[in-house]
Amino acid sequence: MDVIRWGILGAANFARREMAPAIHAAKGARLQALATSDLAKAAPFLDFCPDLRLHASYEALLADPEIDAVYLPLPNHLHVEWSLKALAAGKAVLCEKPMALKASDFDRLIAARDASGLLAAEAYMVVHHPQWQRARRLVGDGAIGQLENVRGAFCYNNPDPANIRNRPETGGGAMRDIGVYPIGTMRFVTGAMPEVIDWDVTWENEVDVTSRARARSDSFAFDMLLSMRLCPFQEMVFHGDKGVLRVPVPFNANSAGEARIELLAPDGTITIERWPAVNQYVLQVEAFGESLRNGTPYPCPLEFSRGTEEMIDAFFAAAGKG
Repeated sequence: MDVIRWGILGAANFARREMAPAIHAAKGARLQALATSDLAKAAPFLDFCPDLRLHASYEALLADPEIDAVYLPLPNHLHVEWSLKALAAGKAVLCEKPMALKASDFDRLIAARDASGLLAAEAYMVVHHPQWQRARRLVGDGAIGQLENVRGAFCYNNPDPANIRNRPETGGGAMRDIGVYPIGTMRFVTGAMPEVIDWDVTWENEVDVTSRARARSDSFAFDMLLSMRLCPFQEMVFHGDKGVLRVPVPFNANSAGEARIELLAPDGTITIERWPAVNQYVLQVEAFGESLRNGTPYPCPLEFSRGTEEMIDAFFAAAGKG
């Protein structure tokens, strides 16, 4: 399997903007097919991949013998169903986050992955970016001393009631859409699973639109701001007794701003490392392909994603929405 042949289930805007071009650009990958019944939505994909094979249904793409792996950018509530169908059809699966809406559903995905012998993973692209791999090494090596506090924020403004992120029946809400990023990167760097303390939420139409969350591990506190109604902003800060590590554009690196980390020393000096040309989506596709071809351990296995969903479930329970 020198080249992984990819199919995409659905012509989602995010797939068109980010993942389809990333698959097309990644080493050892070929964007082979797209499943959509809307030819108008397929047109932008054909602009950069004119030999793309089009299927009128998801089932038809899964039945295509010339597809090795599928990428799922479907609405949240469809992720588990179509990931299981893809595995049953003999396709490896890379599914957008959140791959499941409760931790117990990851048990079904893990069981199906193991039974099929295929790779299945959540498309958590940030762990593939060198800024996060570097951040984990710095904190682990004691560059900021004893970690005392982790602060994360991820905000954007999307009040459109028709958008799937604002609809409860499609698994909408800020926690499920973007909460995985501060929670997941905190867990990736620290290896910890903090206990949820509380979740202060503003709800609209049974969807969490702005919230402040707190959790606590044995050694540090975790604070998080999420919003779908505030000015766009993102940041992660790891605060120790001997330094502060700041990631100014932690999630949309080189899209919302320059990928870099800032290390603040006690004397006020700041050391900055930059990665201006890295595409984390391309790295994600290449890592998936390397694991699929050679059995290389995947940086974000389903077990890691399940842990993040456990914390999300606990926040919903803390707000009386368990």
